[in-house]
Parts: sequence; C-alpha cells; structure tokens
Amino acid sequence: MKTFANLDELAACVGQDVAATEWITITQQQVNQFAKATGDHQWIHVDVERAKQGPFGAPIAHGFLTLSLLSQFFDKTIQISAKSMGVNYGLNKVRFMAPVPVGSRLRAHLHLHSATPIEGNGLQLQWNVTVEREGSDKPVCAAESLVRIYA
Repeated sequence: MKTFANLDELAACVGQDVAATEWITITQQQVNQFAKATGDHQWIHVDVERAKQGPFGAPIAHGFLTLSLLSQFFDKTIQISAKSMGVNYGLNKVRFMAPVPVGSRLRAHLHLHSATPIEGNGLQLQWNVTVEREGSDKPVCAAESLVRIYA
C-alpha cells in the first residue's frame, strides 16, 4: 500500500509510475457473478465446456469485468490520509488488448498522468492504468481513468 499524507503529496507524483498492485486471480465464480449482474451470459464466459472448444481454449473474463477491477486495484494500492472522499469520474480511453482466461493472475500498474485542482478543495486525477496478465508479454487492458479526490 502506497500512502500519501495529503493531496499535494500525491500531486507531486505527476508523470511517475506510482504503484503496481498485488496479483489477483480471476475465478469462474467471479465471471459467473459478473454475467448475472450484467446480463452478459455469452458462452465464451460462462459455458466452461463449450469455451474449452472455443478460440481461447478456456472461458475468458468479460472485458468489463477486467475494467471493473480498477476500483479494487486503486483501493488496495493507494491511500490518502487526509481525504474526505473519492469518486470515479469516468474514462477517457479503454482498450482490451488480450483475453483473460479464467485462472489468470492480473495486476495493474498505476501511472499518474495529471492532477488538476477542482472546485471543492479537490483534485481531478488522470491515471494511466495498464493491466497485465502473469506470463504474458501483452497487456490485457489499458485505460485512462479519471478520479476526483476531495480533501
């Protein structure tokens, strides 16, 4: 866990790779729960036997499941002691460059691209996030994530 005392301390990291997360394992249970929550029951995700015969040889995680992990990656990796709240402000760009077979281990690299002051004693942060799969030389996801943090 990377801890910052306040927003100014975090803002001083603009242009830097701030943190890499711990590895997490993608399970079939997570994929099934995501399918249930979103209504996306595509066989490539939830039909294990059929997916074994498919193009990836196994079921794969939804791209949006991979993207939704950004919240967890931030929460478990970066802490700001003097903050009242943080909110997801959106995304500028997202790409899913490779599949995530069930059982894969993922981690994220968090690069702070910018920190812009906003009304209400806060900062709008643009994080360039790259999610990698263990054993692969190609990232599975790259996203420009916008977060607003208030002191």
